[in-house]
Amino acid sequence: MSDRLTEARAFMQTLPHAQSLGMELIEMGEGMATIRMPYDPRLIGDPATGVLHGGAISALMDTASGASVMSHPAAAAATATLDLRIDYMRPATPGEAVTARAVCHHVTRTVAFIRVTATDADESRPVAMGTGTFTLERLPAAGAQP
Repeated sequence: MSDRLTEARAFMQTLPHAQSLGMELIEMGEGMATIRMPYDPRLIGDPATGVLHGGAISALMDTASGASVMSHPAAAAATATLDLRIDYMRPATPGEAVTARAVCHHVTRTVAFIRVTATDADESRPVAMGTGTFTLERLPAAGAQP
């Protein structure tokens, strides 16, 4: 396991919402991140069907998106969500984990653009898809004045 992935997993454990939702960073690369959220009855949005609440899924997608920005080669020192549009395609299957895969596909001087998809075990049929923008605070260049 790479040092970067180990550090990112440790950082995720400091996020109270990620801990509460049981999020686990599965994969991280240059400008991409995959995070898994296990099924948890505490997150049910419809007791009659056992379907997870959309808010839990959006939190998962937002977290994966921010992680993709942080892992981009542009070396973000910090990021925050500016806009995240999510289209819910179908309910997540009760009892199954949901996985969000995010890609930071374009970066300007101050804004990063992402695409994110959430799936359950049936990866051929997305649960939700989204696009968004995030702030991009870059690390200072070596020797730069603050």
